[in-house]
Amino acid sequence: MARLYNVAIAGATGAVGAEMIRTLVERRFPVGKIRLFASARSVGKKLRFAGEDIPVEELKADSFRGVEIALFSAGASRSKEFAPVAVKAGAVVVDNSSAYRMDAEVPLVVPEVNPEKVREHKGIIANPNCSTIIMVVPLWPLHKAARIVRIVVATYQAASGAGAGAMAELRNQIREIEEGRAPGVSILPQQIAYNLFPHVDVFMPNGYTKEEMKMVHETRKIFGDDSIRVTATCVRVPVLRAHSEAVNIETERKLSADEVRRILAKAPGVALVDEPERKRYPMPLTATGQGDVLVGRIREDISQPNGIDMFIAGDQLLKGAALNAVQIAELVIGKA
Repeated sequence: MARLYNVAIAGATGAVGAEMIRTLVERRFPVGKIRLFASARSVGKKLRFAGEDIPVEELKADSFRGVEIALFSAGASRSKEFAPVAVKAGAVVVDNSSAYRMDAEVPLVVPEVNPEKVREHKGIIANPNCSTIIMVVPLWPLHKAARIVRIVVATYQAASGAGAGAMAELRNQIREIEEGRAPGVSILPQQIAYNLFPHVDVFMPNGYTKEEMKMVHETRKIFGDDSIRVTATCVRVPVLRAHSEAVNIETERKLSADEVRRILAKAPGVALVDEPERKRYPMPLTATGQGDVLVGRIREDISQPNGIDMFIAGDQLLKGAALNAVQIAELVIGKA
């Protein structure tokens, strides 16, 4: 009989936590016992898992006794506080926050790109930023084929990237505007309904946002190549769920658009949606609920000899967060 594992989710009541629960069930992760943790205000709630109602427990220092796999989606400060505690109790932590991503002792893993790095963990494995994951899944096979030397990316990030509260704020603002009322702004830095703004995370001294610099540093770490030049502009758009990205790459060896399509058609975690003449291209609407990253609008860059342009879309809550975390957990137990 297959071995079962005691699994915990820290931050189970959030948008990503809910997707972790669903993903564990859908991928038939061998769960023996599941424990769901959140803040004290969520204690008493029950969440459905595999046909059972599981009570939510308060996340505490002694919560991880007997836990073997702990999926964290509770935020960086909570991860800093509780991930070491979970490791000390014997769990392997897959952390979805930014707390450990750039720690030299912690592997940063996208299973389609660098699954071997899981073996280097010392108790904690970091899940990359959602925008980074969605970008590197289709870029990695192109990097292997022709070595990417520069990436220019503009993201179009859904409200889901800022959590369930931001998704609710988008819905509420649309309703308020349609009713002739001033939209309330409390979660996001600007009105998001019928608007967009280039402000995702906090601004840094160099003029980039923290989100943009995550894409720079994390891509280099995941690819194992600090020489790749990366620049990003991250934009929040009035979409509920699924991020999109316009990506331009420059490669060492020239790739034709047809060669890129052939490579990506066989790439794991990628769905080629590139028939613009039939109005088929990646969109957040069609990426929502999908595990694969959609890639299309592939064309040769007319401004430089070794450039390729493409448009991609991926579900931020799935491949950008929960699915990638569960895939990492599968690597840990040798299921993948």
